[in-house]
Amino acid sequence: MNVRIKFLGGAKSVTGSKYLLEFDSYKVMIDCGLFQGLKELRLRNWDPFPLDASTIDAIILTHAHIDHSGYLPRLVNEGFSGPVYCTSATASLLNIMLMDAAKLQEEEAEYARKKGYSKHSPPQPLFGIKDAEMALSLLKPYPYQTVVGVNDHLNFTFHDAGHILGSAIIALELAGTNQTKKIVFSGDLGRYDQPLLYDPKPIEEADVLFIESTYGNRINKTNDTLSEMAEAVNTAFDKGGCLLIPSFAVGRTQLLLYYFHELIKRSLIPDCKVFVDSPMAINATSIHKKHRHDHKLSIGKNEHESVFDDPHFHYYKSQESSVNLNAVDHGAIIISASGMCTGGRILHHLYHRLPREKDTVLFVGFQAIGSRGRRLVEGEPTSRIFGLEVPVKASIDTIHGLSAHADQEELLQWVNHFKSAPKMTFVIHGELESAQALASELQKQKGWKNVIIPDYLESFQLFQGI
Repeated sequence: MNVRIKFLGGAKSVTGSKYLLEFDSYKVMIDCGLFQGLKELRLRNWDPFPLDASTIDAIILTHAHIDHSGYLPRLVNEGFSGPVYCTSATASLLNIMLMDAAKLQEEEAEYARKKGYSKHSPPQPLFGIKDAEMALSLLKPYPYQTVVGVNDHLNFTFHDAGHILGSAIIALELAGTNQTKKIVFSGDLGRYDQPLLYDPKPIEEADVLFIESTYGNRINKTNDTLSEMAEAVNTAFDKGGCLLIPSFAVGRTQLLLYYFHELIKRSLIPDCKVFVDSPMAINATSIHKKHRHDHKLSIGKNEHESVFDDPHFHYYKSQESSVNLNAVDHGAIIISASGMCTGGRILHHLYHRLPREKDTVLFVGFQAIGSRGRRLVEGEPTSRIFGLEVPVKASIDTIHGLSAHADQEELLQWVNHFKSAPKMTFVIHGELESAQALASELQKQKGWKNVIIPDYLESFQLFQGI
């Protein structure tokens, strides 16, 4: 049996994760993500797919984030009809995330048509609600630590990656005619000793390893996250305005709610209202309560109570409620998606609040190159929203310690569990500088020899004649 890999995304970038494994003629794709950030990357979503989608036999997802799952409806539209394996919690999240993504695609295309700011005539969504529904019908959920048979020669196991609810490390075992091989995809690895999720599961061996490198060149210290959060809130409130937080709906929003619950309980910030203005984040919070054994947040007096039920928290689903938040001018925290300000309700809040000098926008997660969030963090004086240049007069603040991604030290901590070096290690899901930094540390600290940073659409032979 011959095994090849082709990098259809997530190579020298942190978005669009798609990795095609070919076991002779049998094709399995790991992840199926959308490209985000730079325009040149986003345009890849519209390019013809590099192969006939109907020839892909199965897809295995590491987790539900859109840069790992969001291309699935488009691929279904192009002819894919095989099983999509994922964890149970990932399946629950995808039921809201893919439908939300499809709805946003359709709404933004219609909004662009009405306002006339699209270069396409008429504007078309990348995929629609029917595509998302079809994709969801293909999901095959499994719990962690369960061996799943794909075919007579291939099985895999999901291990907790500690990144978001349901995130997984994928360990594939291939039984060839003469040998057995193990291929491991780290997925997005989470941080250690976090209040919400468990530590990434240690893996001890792999013939071939694919490891993410989002923060391969960064050390994110989290010595006193509560104090950092308290300072950010109090500084914003002292200006007499509101604190607006663009947040990823899954994982980051729930972690923020935990911290705000603690800050208010300990009187480290004023008694204030926290508005969660994201239908998807609200639904994701409910899913965290459903899958309560997959995370560490303690349950209260009974299984239905948690920090998410704090009376200071107000969950706004309707568009009317969202619009009403424009009138709130001081002493409130507004959390809205998306985390990199690429779409969703956060755009409307930025449109209204960026020109307000008393308001503060707090970024609490990774901002990909080319994203609106990255440009705001880097100090752009105006931000183009809905075809208009909006002046940036609000304060822009950042906290790095809340990242759901392992930093360089934690990536190496996870790698230290390997008893011997993989025969091949591919450093993926990171911008070039980050990937190079991690590759260098793997070579220097671990003495690993065959460490590769692949290019987009590059292919490699993994095994031959096994």
